[in-house]
Amino acid sequence: MVESRLRLHCVCGSRSSKTFKPKKNIPEGSHQYELLKHAEATLGSGNLRMAVMLPEGEDLNEWVAVNTVDFFNQINMLYGTITDFCREESCPVMSAGPKYEYHWADGTNIKKPIKCSAPKYIDYLMTWVQDQLDDETLFPSKIGVPFPKNFMSVAKTILKRLFRVYAHIYHQHFDPVIQLQEEAHLNTSFKHFIFFVQEFNLIDRRELAPLQELIEKLTSKDR
Repeated sequence: MVESRLRLHCVCGSRSSKTFKPKKNIPEGSHQYELLKHAEATLGSGNLRMAVMLPEGEDLNEWVAVNTVDFFNQINMLYGTITDFCREESCPVMSAGPKYEYHWADGTNIKKPIKCSAPKYIDYLMTWVQDQLDDETLFPSKIGVPFPKNFMSVAKTILKRLFRVYAHIYHQHFDPVIQLQEEAHLNTSFKHFIFFVQEFNLIDRRELAPLQELIEKLTSKDR
């Protein structure tokens, strides 16, 4: 396993540490922690296509789990920088441009989709994701504990919903992102996310439609 400790996106140290929800930590010394370090080292090489590939001999579920936690933390931090601009008054619905509107349901507490403001929707979404990541039966952190049969289905739902936060930020809050000089950080994070979900077919193409033009622009150089 690669021991290099290159910084993940060369951004974390110099930026605001404000996050929307508490950061989800992977236990140091665990195999998943070593996988995360491997991911960071390959990301440091600058080749995102190669960075997302399943390392030789590793378990796909574990690789998806580690990266899903990482994307949650990245989006958590990115949204945390623009919460002052995403308010009930300015974002009364959760949207990604004029054509796409999202209503919240988690199948447990809220079974029938409800229309709510973007900050409320994202609060529901990130709390729900956090609950999934904290569930040891879904995301086991101990060596030898198997992933459940429905793990990949749950991971796909998490990533589909996390994409909606990227879509909302790009469509509704890109001006503040530029003002805060977070544009490069957002683009790198989103490009990494897209390469990962494309590599393992984790999000249906129709779900990516709100950012399809951007996706083509960001990924065309790396084909």
